[in-house]
Amino acid sequence: MKMKLLRLYALAVMAGGIMPLSAQSRGPLRLVPSLDANRYLGRWFEIARYRHGFEKTLVGVTAEYSLRPDGRIDVLNSGFRKTLDGKYASVKAIAWIPDASRPSALKVRFFGLFGADYLVFGLDDVNYQWALVGDDSRRYLWFLARTPEISPELFARMKEIASSQGYDLSGLYEVPQKAR
Repeated sequence: MKMKLLRLYALAVMAGGIMPLSAQSRGPLRLVPSLDANRYLGRWFEIARYRHGFEKTLVGVTAEYSLRPDGRIDVLNSGFRKTLDGKYASVKAIAWIPDASRPSALKVRFFGLFGADYLVFGLDDVNYQWALVGDDSRRYLWFLARTPEISPELFARMKEIASSQGYDLSGLYEVPQKAR
């Protein structure tokens, strides 16, 4: 009986239905207290991320956010396959803030089907020049900036913030970039 329960738990974790115990013990991310969605709009370059199947071959990745007439946010994620001269690929999504009292906790829906948390837990709240985005499970992590390169000092600061929030940075991938 114990083995059967253990197998069911492992399957649920792999399917994303249950957070691993180590993530549960870390609790939810501490989000930035405020986020001005209008200032967040525009182009962001992916500086670093965890590798995932849905973008594992992409480099030169950007995310573009624009306001829709209904108040939601259009998202265009794009990049190049394998090399900065590779084939261009993109995917569209829609984001929104489901709870106005938590403006840094967005939801994103891809293909009208798949939803995900988009939690802003680090932000240059003065100039909106960099951001850290993840989820409570600590399985997703993105370092974003308005420019394709950032200073080593800023990169170290972003890593420190992510680490203090319970992220293991041993698998962090620095994304090759080019200006677009």
